[in-house]
Amino acid sequence: MSDVFLLPDPGEGLTEADIVSWKVAAGDAVTVNQILVEIETAKSLVELPSPHAGTIGALLVDEGETVAVGTPIVRFGPVGGEDPAPATTSGAEASAAEAAPAEPSEESSGATLVGYGAVASSSRRRPRKAAAGGAAAPSAPAPSGSPATGGAAPAAPAAAVPPPDDFSSAAGGAPQAGGDSRPMAKPPVRKLAKEHGVDLAAVTPTGARGEVTRSDLLAHLESGGSAGTSTAGGAAVGAAAVGATAGAAAAGAAAASVGAGASAANASREERVPVKGVKKAMANAMVTSAFTSPHVTIGVEVDVTGMMDLVRRLKADRALGDDVRVSPLLIIAKAVTRAAIMYPYMNARMDGDEVTLRHYVNLGIAAATDRGLIVPNIKDADAMGLADLGRGIGELVEVARSGKTPPAAQSGGTITITNVGVFGVDWGTPIINPGESAIVAAGRVQKKPWVVGDAIVPREVMTLTVSADHRVVDGETISKFLRDVADVLEDPVRLIF
Repeated sequence: MSDVFLLPDPGEGLTEADIVSWKVAAGDAVTVNQILVEIETAKSLVELPSPHAGTIGALLVDEGETVAVGTPIVRFGPVGGEDPAPATTSGAEASAAEAAPAEPSEESSGATLVGYGAVASSSRRRPRKAAAGGAAAPSAPAPSGSPATGGAAPAAPAAAVPPPDDFSSAAGGAPQAGGDSRPMAKPPVRKLAKEHGVDLAAVTPTGARGEVTRSDLLAHLESGGSAGTSTAGGAAVGAAAVGATAGAAAAGAAAASVGAGASAANASREERVPVKGVKKAMANAMVTSAFTSPHVTIGVEVDVTGMMDLVRRLKADRALGDDVRVSPLLIIAKAVTRAAIMYPYMNARMDGDEVTLRHYVNLGIAAATDRGLIVPNIKDADAMGLADLGRGIGELVEVARSGKTPPAAQSGGTITITNVGVFGVDWGTPIINPGESAIVAAGRVQKKPWVVGDAIVPREVMTLTVSADHRVVDGETISKFLRDVADVLEDPVRLIF
């Protein structure tokens, strides 16, 4: 018997993940806890280990695909060979047995990893695509939940077929699997074809499974290809319905042809990048925050010469230890945690008709990574001294850059710092991280002429801004909080009081 490994929930109730890279191939022998695949969730990269030893029978999803939790992604075969077929089972019965839905059980590999329980309601296979020419691949298992029909390829699910008004049926050409005469193409390709008024039946497919690819469509447009007969017919019917004259129809067709040519020229110079994983999660979080919390942003220019003197002194004498990276961010973090305790509404959370005051600080540090922006946080940062806080920031940044930040490290934050100064920026108006009420932005440090007493002297200056949820805090509280942070940066001796 083969065993199916279901995509587990890596934690925090995530519902889907992207397959980044397979670490094994069909036919490979694997051991317990050997890494099978690297996936990207909405929060981080995660490596999934094998629940048992065996042979990889098949990889059921391709790299780059987004799959739901509970979806079969790997089929195991027996160690040392292929899955043996029962001697008394006919070919049709074997196909029907393989096409039977994979039901999760206590023995299923999707539930054997600690903390990796599969979602029962999501345990279904993604449909296997038909081979070129409409014939089903004989060795590919049928989608879970689809009836076995004597080995014939099952009809594509309704979600994979475009609405009838998107495209007409293909005129001519071989019909696709399940009797559907529409040519195969991915949704982005269909959308692009619809924008240019092209009937995909008129495009020569070169895809591995007989599907029309984006390159096929662009080549068709660049070669002077136009919309299919169905599009033209629809335009004629529409023209007749409004009583348009033949001359007006011809003029409209000419204008459409010019527009299609211009769009095709632009399309060849454009690139569509899917938004998924960390970037998709951050995009959704920012939209939620921006349209839920009424933001108010204020700022102040600060003479941070005292802070910079302290940073240089701590670096020189290594007072905090060789493993602590001393930077202006460390002093800013300490000042913000101190002020967050003094002004608890800046460290609060809006809960319906109540405000939850949190008398502890889980300090979030916005970190730009290759896979997008994440905000891991340092738990109980207010209870740490400079040395421990410095180590916490160092570990947080290192793990974030590796893409291995666990979901737990990105939840439960109470207030956040974003250091835009490292990019040479003076100030910004940051968006509050969901579940918090404030975020502080630190700009770059630069020398400026500054009035000290009655003299103008060069000083090291930076701009601090803070965005806050105006439902939770008013302007007075925001201003006092920011002024307190600024006072500490001007005179770090205040940290000891």
